[in-house]
Formats: sequence, structure tokens, C-alpha cells
Amino acid sequence: MSDSKARILIVDDEVSIRTSLSMLLGEIGHPTNTAEDGFSALASMRKQIPDILISDLYMPGMSGFELTSVVRRRFPEVRTVVMSGAFRGNEVPSGVAADAFFQKGSSMGSLLRILQSLTSDGGEMRSCVSFADGPIWIQPSGFDRAIDARITICCPECLRTFSEAGGGLGGEVCETKCTHCRGRIRYSIVPTLDAGPIQNHQEGRSRGSFKTAAGPQYEC
Repeated sequence: MSDSKARILIVDDEVSIRTSLSMLLGEIGHPTNTAEDGFSALASMRKQIPDILISDLYMPGMSGFELTSVVRRRFPEVRTVVMSGAFRGNEVPSGVAADAFFQKGSSMGSLLRILQSLTSDGGEMRSCVSFADGPIWIQPSGFDRAIDARITICCPECLRTFSEAGGGLGGEVCETKCTHCRGRIRYSIVPTLDAGPIQNHQEGRSRGSFKTAAGPQYEC
């Protein structure tokens, strides 16, 4: 994959971030498209599959947690970068099917280094989350966190839905079996911004800011 020709799809609910990233990456030769959430990203990918997907984790509609899980299963050749101001460090949050993580508020140089690693020949920045081991992500509702609440799960094997009690805390990977085909399913509830961090070393839970090369910061 050539760095100057890699097609990039940028997904973020903040129009300022989509526009800034698209302009900056376009200036260095990347053809870019943008989408405001996971649903519109998948609609865009029906028309053209990108080489790299850059997605925010927290978005209305379909979150980046869910989007990257779907993309890893349907388009395993697409490299994925997730970004958020809710986590610190450079490790991909636990259970997220992505190749790299970009902390919002970091410099553009950090993102460019990630893209260089993903586009260089022989790059080895492939996620340790495989198709089989990565959990499916379930969007929380007002009842998901109540005691004895029931959640609805769609089996990725037989595509039939079933419900069961519980579901754990946001970000916690749980395991169950499909009531129809008995297939093993690992799933997780999308964590909310006021929940505890997915990984112990990740401390920031407030929405971060994104720095462009020109200097302005945008709340995200």
C-alpha cells in the first residue's frame, strides 16, 4: 500500500474534526472521504472501500466500538485507527478491533506516524483482536445496567436474535452461547463516557481536544 495513494475514510460526529483531518491528510496526498457516524460510514463503504478507516469511538447512532467490529468482520483488509479523548496512551482499548489508537489532543505528527506504519510495506501493526476473538458490541439502553436487565444479542453465526439477563459493565467482555445454534459469542456493552476506563492505565474520561498543525483546538 502506497502512503501517497492510501484512501482514508474519516468518521467523527464533530464536523470540525472531519473537515480538519480531511484537509490535512488531503494536502499530503491521501484521497479522503468523511462520515458522521458508523451507519453513514458503512453506507460510504458500500460505494468505495477505503484502505484505512479513522474513527472516533464515541458517536451517536453507531459508535466506533461497533463500527470497527463490523469492519473487521466484513472488510478484514481495511486497516483501522480509533481515536478518542476518553483514553490516554497509545494502546488500543481492550476488545476494540483496531490496528492503532490515536489520542485526541495529541499532535498531528503522532497520527502521521501511525499512518506511516500502517501504509509501509511489511508493516506489522495488525491488531491482536482476531475475527474469532473480538467481541460484538451492543449499544446500551436505559435498562442495560439495571439489575436483572435483559439485553438482546444478534448471533453473528446464524443471525438470529435472543435475549438474556445481565450484560456486565460497559467495556467488560462477556461470553454466552446462542440459544439457537449454540455458537460461542463474546460481547460487550459500549461504555459510557462517565464509566470507568476500559484499561487501567487510561485515566482521562472527559472529552478531549484535537490539535491541528495550525494550532486551533476543537472540543471532541
